[in-house]
This record gives sequence, structure tokens and C-alpha cells, in this order.
Amino acid sequence: MKQYQSLVIEDPALQQSISALDEIDPNILKSANNLNRFIESKEATSTAIRHAKKLNQHFQDEYLKFKYQAETGSLVRVKKIKFADFVEIWREKYGSDPEKLSPATYSNYNIVINSRLIPAFGHFWIDEITPLMILSFLKDLEKPGARLTPKMSGTLTERQKEKLMKPLDVGTIGYIYRVLKNILNRAVEWKLLAENPMNGIPKPGEKDPKRKLLEQRENPQFYDEAEAQRVVDALYKESRKWRLLILGSMIGGARRGELNGLEWPYVHFDEGYISIENNIPLSKHGKAVEKGPKSIASYRNIDMPKWYMDELRAYKDEWNHEKEQLEAEGLWQGGDRQYVFHNGTGKPYYYQHPSKWWKRFCERHGIRYIKFHGLRHSSGTLLLEDEDESNFDSILKVIQQRLGHSRFSTTSDVYVHVTKKVKRRAAGKYDKFARGNATIPKGDNGDKLGTQIFGKDHFESSENNLPLQ
Repeated sequence: MKQYQSLVIEDPALQQSISALDEIDPNILKSANNLNRFIESKEATSTAIRHAKKLNQHFQDEYLKFKYQAETGSLVRVKKIKFADFVEIWREKYGSDPEKLSPATYSNYNIVINSRLIPAFGHFWIDEITPLMILSFLKDLEKPGARLTPKMSGTLTERQKEKLMKPLDVGTIGYIYRVLKNILNRAVEWKLLAENPMNGIPKPGEKDPKRKLLEQRENPQFYDEAEAQRVVDALYKESRKWRLLILGSMIGGARRGELNGLEWPYVHFDEGYISIENNIPLSKHGKAVEKGPKSIASYRNIDMPKWYMDELRAYKDEWNHEKEQLEAEGLWQGGDRQYVFHNGTGKPYYYQHPSKWWKRFCERHGIRYIKFHGLRHSSGTLLLEDEDESNFDSILKVIQQRLGHSRFSTTSDVYVHVTKKVKRRAAGKYDKFARGNATIPKGDNGDKLGTQIFGKDHFESSENNLPLQ
């Protein structure tokens, strides 16, 4: 079967046919003529003929596919390149482009590439990476010890070894899958691959829609009005700085990076709004990575309640006093920058610090935990709760502007959820059909139609005067 070792045939049925024919006579597989002669022979068994026909049909289909691609100019002429070399091209032309990937995402992708993908696939020609190789790679990530990578030092403590021997989380494996698929998609896009070998391989841990919906119902990633009030009450037991930062997201709809990058010149006290002009989505080597907001629509002014702006003004007085003290002690590190929410030295917080503080806050006060980004979801939901359904489109436009979404569909489909209060109000629309409110049609003799069916005693009896089930 040497003639077929260079062919990439992943179909188990075809592989079975090749093995079966090879056992009968290896010469059958040497040429198409031999295969055709075998099919036409009367000496072969029906099972062997079936295997031969299946294999022959596969080669005919592949030939017709090749011919069509050649005639239409869509044939991909693969240039031999190692996966590791292609990754460098991907980095230059795609990954490092902030229009394609945010700096934070690109940094996370590189961690996966260097620790997982290059060790596994770097030495392979990119067109030799097969679905079975990828499936084996993903399966290995589920095994105990998968947290250990080749670059890790051998001088690990017993506690570290014990932790690293645990399997990777499903979410982590799914992220590795996502990075590899992105790279191979670019190889297809740039005509180095005819198709992505990951096509048809499901994302690890991907939940079916029904299970995902159930989880969203059990732990929705937003707060309704009652839960939001509990959050506000608990925040008044914390420092003013953290209270204002959290409310900047839950009421203002600001992203974490936008709050990290907010400076005093963009706080407009007299007009009652804050301007989003900066974003710190990442810290690298201990330094904040600053970039503009996520999209053009993310450059925006967010109107805030008067009570919030009044407290923000009081906080600014505290902020100025703290800055003077730090400068006097030679501890101010912020230079001329004026980050509203700084780390105590004038420099912005490490980009993930607000999320970590928020999680500890929820644990301290016994509040149902949602991700920091869920506070933005809550902002839109709280605006919708007291709105009549007829005003939904107009209020959604307001929410779109406040959250900084480029597309209206993002606001309506992803970020804004229907809360229990809205659902109850919608159900209340049908109160007019309750028996006490409904006009019951009369029969031909003037009696109410219901009495003709149930009899007058049914309606006169207090025990029977219940809503129909």
C-alpha cells in the first residue's frame, strides 16, 4: 500500500477499503487500470467489488474536483512552508494589526502559540497537518499533566507539580482551538491551504444551545433592579473610589479598559457627562498599554446622574489632596497624567485589577457574582425595565449610544436581556381578559353564553367562580 501513503484519506470507510484490497492483492492499488480491471472481473467477491467501487468513486470525485478548480482558476498551488514560519507571517500581516486583533487578544494568542502550537506543529509543513493530528493534539490537552509545557523549569515545588498535573479547563482548550483555527483560516485565505483541516472538528466544550440557554437562565450575566440596588447598598460600605468605578460601568455602561484610562480632563462636571477617549485593555511588562476605544462608536459622551457627578466632584477633591501628599513624599509616579482611578501612585491599575476587586467584593457581601463585563449588560437592562414595550426601539438607540456599540443589532440581540420585571409587565397586558374584566357574550335568550354551558348555579356559586384552568 506504499502508493497510498502520501495520500491524505481521513475517511475511515475508505481506509478500510484500501486495507481490504491491499490484503487481497497489493497490485490492485498500483494504478487506476488495475482497479478498473478488478471491478470488471467475475472472480472477485461482492464485498471486494464494493470496496473497489467505493475507492474508485472517491478518486473520480477528487479528479473532477481538481479539474474544476484548474479550469476556474481556483486551484490552490501550495507553497511548502513550515507551520512555525507561517506563524511569523501571520504575526506580521494579521496578529499585530490592531484592526484585526486588540493588543490584549494578540498578547494572549502569542502565549498560546509559543507554549502550545509551536511545540506541537511548528516542525510540520503546514499542508501536512491533518484533522487526525489536530484531534489527537486536542485530546492530549484533556489529559492530566497537560498544564506542563516544554519550557517549564524542572525545579518545580511539589505544590506546583500537583497543580500542574490537573487537566486543562475546557475553556482553556477551547481558546487554544480558537487560536489554531484563526491561524489556519488565514492560511486558507492567503491560498497556502485548499481548506482548513479543522473544518468539521467541533470546538471542545462547546455547549449545545439548549444547555447554554439553561445556564443563562440559572445565572444571567446582568442584574435586575432589585439586585442592582443590593449592589449599590453594599458599595456604600466601600471606598468612594471603588464605588464610583463600579457604578461607572453598572450605570454608565463603560468598559473596564475605558474606566482604567479615564482622566480628569474628560470629566465634565457642569454638563454632567464623562467623555470616553482612552482605553487601557492590557498591561505589558508592568506598563499600561493605551489605545483608543474599541471602535469609532466607542468614542462617546456618557450622561451620568447628578448624584453621581456630585460624588465624583467630592472624590476629585480627595484625589487632589492625595496627589499633593504623594508629590511631597516623592511617591507620585503619574507624571502629568491624571487617571481618575489610579493605583495609589498615580499610575493606572493593572488592567485586570478591577475585575479581581469586583469578585472579592461580591464574595464579601454575599452578592450573586457576574463578570465585570456583565455590569455593562446591567446598564442596558436597568434602562429597559421601566419602559413600555412601545418605547423599546427608541430606548435601545439610547442604550446603543451609551454602550458605544457600532451596530444596533449588537445592542438588541446580545447586550440587552428581558428581566423578570419586563416579563411580568408583558404578562400583565392580558389582565383585561380576566373573568372580572371580560365582557362575556350573551346567548340567544339573553343569558350570558357561559350560563348556557355551565348553568347559572356555576357562576352564582362562590366556589366555582374561579378562573378557568
